[in-house]
Amino acid sequence: MKKETVGHKTETPAKIIRGVLHSCSDCDTCRFLMDESCLLFPELYRLYDQEQKLGRPPSDTELLRLAELCTLCGLCPCPDIRADVIRGKTERVKGEGMPLGIRLLADVQRYLRLGGRLPVIANACKAFPPVAALAKKIAGIHPDRRLPTLPRENFFDWARARGLHRMPDKARKVAYFAGCTAGYLFPEVARATVAVLERNNIGVFVPPGQQCCGMPTLVEGDEPTTLERAAANLAMLSAAIRDGCDPVCSCPTCGFLFKVLLTERAVYSEAYQRSVEAGEDEIKLPDLDAREAGFSYLKKSMYRALLRDDGYFSNLDPLARMALADRVTDMGAYLAEQHRQGRLDNGFGRIAARMVYFAPCHQREQDIGTPYETLLALIPGLEIRRVGGAMDCCGMGGSMGFKEGFHAASTRMGQPLMNKIKAAAPEAIVTDCLSCRLQFRHALPYPVWHPLELLARAYAQEK
Repeated sequence: MKKETVGHKTETPAKIIRGVLHSCSDCDTCRFLMDESCLLFPELYRLYDQEQKLGRPPSDTELLRLAELCTLCGLCPCPDIRADVIRGKTERVKGEGMPLGIRLLADVQRYLRLGGRLPVIANACKAFPPVAALAKKIAGIHPDRRLPTLPRENFFDWARARGLHRMPDKARKVAYFAGCTAGYLFPEVARATVAVLERNNIGVFVPPGQQCCGMPTLVEGDEPTTLERAAANLAMLSAAIRDGCDPVCSCPTCGFLFKVLLTERAVYSEAYQRSVEAGEDEIKLPDLDAREAGFSYLKKSMYRALLRDDGYFSNLDPLARMALADRVTDMGAYLAEQHRQGRLDNGFGRIAARMVYFAPCHQREQDIGTPYETLLALIPGLEIRRVGGAMDCCGMGGSMGFKEGFHAASTRMGQPLMNKIKAAAPEAIVTDCLSCRLQFRHALPYPVWHPLELLARAYAQEK
């Protein structure tokens, strides 16, 4: 098993995860906070309690299996803990490789691009039970998991045909990062995004060559693919910003990676410290809780061994990472800001329906509130009720819910949320996460919409 060098220490993947267990056992917060919304922490504390009761430490196999339970939902309060879990996964993959089935599921972009080249054939194969069963077996997909239907035309081909790959000549313009699911699986969501933006006289640029944000491969420990795609997207979106575009995304998972994960530990970099003119023995940290922009100060001589830019994306330009995170905006937040400034077209037609709205994990972790609730409230006749609390999760975990060994746990973790939705008995479900959409469609009988689809429909129904 390959080992990793961290500072002057050498750690195996199992030792990294053992460190997570010991760190969390000193703090019982997540024993209760994450008992229903997470698979990792209940198992972590079970292993810890077993060790205390029987005096038998968890085996390396148990520790590595523990790491497989993390979906990187972002709900746990300690970024270093989830970062170490992913680090343990990554080091294991470096040493042992990645099974074919997991590699196929993790590389969502490649899978959807290949299937999208011949969607009619792919959908026919999916509809033929023997072929579908064989495909699931090869890819390690649980037999009960429903496979989505591939569209006849993906969003990127549609956008190119409309000339959206060219920079628009507009005062207000955005660089739209569609992501894999809206790009290749649910292009109706991406087309609705374009319709809403164009209705508001905002130019739309769909940068050519955009890659998967990297979250599916990151969660499974495929570091080379994740870093390659993150670097390409960073360069592409940074160039669009220089050309006057506001970068936006309709997928909260893409936004979470760009705004949160990409910048972790970047403030500790030498480049950032130079940019804020830190003293020779200072580490200057942005004071995020202050009413006005300011800094907290630490002594470099005491903390430099701990506070370093040594996170997952540390080989990418830290200032570019921070600049992108500062500019990229969730579409809901972007439109809500247009509304606040009085620049949003409020000419919505009526949609008479009673729906529930679920704010997904990765949206909640961006600290932007729930802007889509404000926007959907502008549609006449639409009754929207929020469902799910701060710790509720659908359990899908991106593509992980398809995995044969994860499917049952995935559906079990999402059951409390499913019960709340059933109790509300809505006509439809609204959520901005397309992974949640897949899970809801699998588990519940209600139609599922992205908020942008409803906004586009309301614009189209204006009288």
